[in-house]
Order: sequence, then structure tokens, then C-alpha cells
Amino acid sequence: MKIMSVEPFILHVPVTGSQIADSTHTISHWGVVGVKIGTDNGLEGYGFTGTHSHLPSDQLITRCIETCHAPLLMGEDAHDVNRLWLKLARNPALQWVGRAGITTLSHAAIDVALWDLKAKAAGMPLWKLLGGQVRDKVRAYNTDIGWLSIADDKLVEGAKRAVADGFTGIKIKVGSTVERDLRRLEAVRKAIGPDVTLAIDGNGKWDLPTCLRFCRGAEPFDVYWFEEPLWYDDVKGHAELARATRIPTALGEQLYTQDAFSEFFHQNAIHWVQPDVTRMAGLTEVLRVCETAHSYRLPVAPHAGDMSQVHVHLSYAHPAVQVLEYIPWIKDCFTDPAQVVDGYFKLPQEPGAGTTPTKAAWDKFQKPAR
Repeated sequence: MKIMSVEPFILHVPVTGSQIADSTHTISHWGVVGVKIGTDNGLEGYGFTGTHSHLPSDQLITRCIETCHAPLLMGEDAHDVNRLWLKLARNPALQWVGRAGITTLSHAAIDVALWDLKAKAAGMPLWKLLGGQVRDKVRAYNTDIGWLSIADDKLVEGAKRAVADGFTGIKIKVGSTVERDLRRLEAVRKAIGPDVTLAIDGNGKWDLPTCLRFCRGAEPFDVYWFEEPLWYDDVKGHAELARATRIPTALGEQLYTQDAFSEFFHQNAIHWVQPDVTRMAGLTEVLRVCETAHSYRLPVAPHAGDMSQVHVHLSYAHPAVQVLEYIPWIKDCFTDPAQVVDGYFKLPQEPGAGTTPTKAAWDKFQKPAR
């Protein structure tokens, strides 16, 4: 299965409503910045990373795919996913200019496309290629009702609606003020009752003293986890927070490598592990993180099931994964979309990784890749 073409692409897909915001970001579209890899047997594999749909930045990623990574792939056997991962990750010239950021996002799209190709060539969905199904159902938690930009009353309404739709877990954003966020947290917990898991996400906004003050007020509300409470790379701060509160700490969507996770493991600074295939140079690196988490007996909650598609397959195939995030912005852009029914992600059935865009999405959302 020789690689004959490597073509980058960009899709900009609207978010729910006209705009959403968390503590650090405000966006109107999600960027699906990816690659189509063609082979000599006629198969095509698709992979992508995720961005905030800023076209000049997105074109830096597609430029990296086209000029830096594509030449290393031409003529190679697409079955050799692990060898090609190393060829791209350990290329001396690329290591010199970046082992994270643009080069890793480009690599993520390529790695996912190669896994998509490998599963399509085998005629099976990716979860089966990864070793088969380890659980009957994958529980979804709904984040799309919990943005900081949502007014307090609408937040409570959305939480109630999510529970009525079958979700047994929701997540709301924090990071405005301690007082406002505690008020919103209390209102949501009261609205959904004690049997629904309720997580919170700070998106790296607060410092340690603010987090400590917030956690003292939040502990009575049975918080499932506090995600990204501090700056993403602050291992010491996360370790101190983990020792100071009963609320479990979750993080990982902003980490780019297995090595970045390692110190969080070593310092007991993480309780829920949240890798993202669209940031960590693809599924190949995320599988390593999942194995390490499993060895520490820590649960994995991959970042956003329907914003990567691949995470649904991973969640059915890997024993460490316990729950998966639901943010449905881009799911309908794919021929085998991530689907949630009665609060659980459906098991994908089509061959591949679920990353093949529909023609309708291609025609409607495509932006110039250069």
C-alpha cells in the first residue's frame, strides 16, 4: 500500500449557536485542519487536528504537512504506521524547529490518516484493528451545555435538558470569578441531582491560590474532576493542588508528548488522564500514554470524542478509558459520525477511523489550504 499523494485541507465548522467562550478562548468556528493520503491501491486515508479556525495559523499547519512531512512519506508503505511515526517524529531537521506545536499538529493529522488507511485496508473499524471491543458501552458526558458564555439560567436549563436526553455526566466551565462559578456550580448540582456526574473545567486560567479558594467552596458539590485548573505545564502546582483538595485533577488536552505526561504521573499530579490524538502526534503517541496511565491504574478520558472521531474507537478498544466527552460541532461532517444515544457513544461500524469527510461538508466548509 504505497503512498502516492499527501494533500492537506482545511474545514471551518460553526460551533453551537453563533459563539462560545471558556475562561481563555472565544470562538465561532472549529478548525478541522487535516490531510488526505492516497495510495497505489486506490484507498484514501483522512486525519486532522483541531484549531480555533484562524486561517493564517491553520495554513502554517497545512504548509508543514505539504513541505516538511509529505516528502518523508512519498513512496512509503502506509501499513508501517509505527516506523513512519518515528521517521517523522525523529527527523533531525524537524526536531530542530519544534518537538511540539505546529510540527506535532501536522504529524497528528498524518498519523490518524495512516491509521484510517490501515483500518480501511483491513476492512474493519479502527477499534477492531486495535484489538477489539473491551466494553459494551462508552458513557458520554456533555460539555456543550456548560460554556462560560451561557447565562446562569440557560446553563441550568441546558443541564436539565442534557439529563433528560439521557446523559449521566455533564461538565461546566469555570474561570470567571470564584463567586460566580461557585454559584453556577451549586445551581447546576441542585438542578441535576446527586446521581449525575458533574465535572468542571478551568482551561488553565487560575493560579494556585485562586484554585485552592475555589476548591474549598466546591467540595460539597461532589465534583467529578477539576480539569486544567492551572497553567497546562505547571506540574508542581497541580501536585500541590492534588494534595490540598478532595477534588480529582484532570488534564492533558494541551500536552503534546508522552514525556510531557510523565512528570505529572511521577509527581502524583493527575487523577484523570486526557490525551488528544489531534495534538499528540496522533493515535500512536496517545496509545503510549493510555498504556502508562493503565500501569498507574489511572482512568483515561480522551479529549472530545466527536471532535476527533478516533477517540470513540480508542474508548471501545482500550481498557483504561472510562468516559468520553460530547461536543457535537463537527460530528456530522463525516461519513461515519460519532453518535450518542441515551447518553452513550454508539459503536462505529464502518471500516476506518471515522475521519472521512462528507462531500457536503467538503463543499460547505472548505477553506484554502495555502
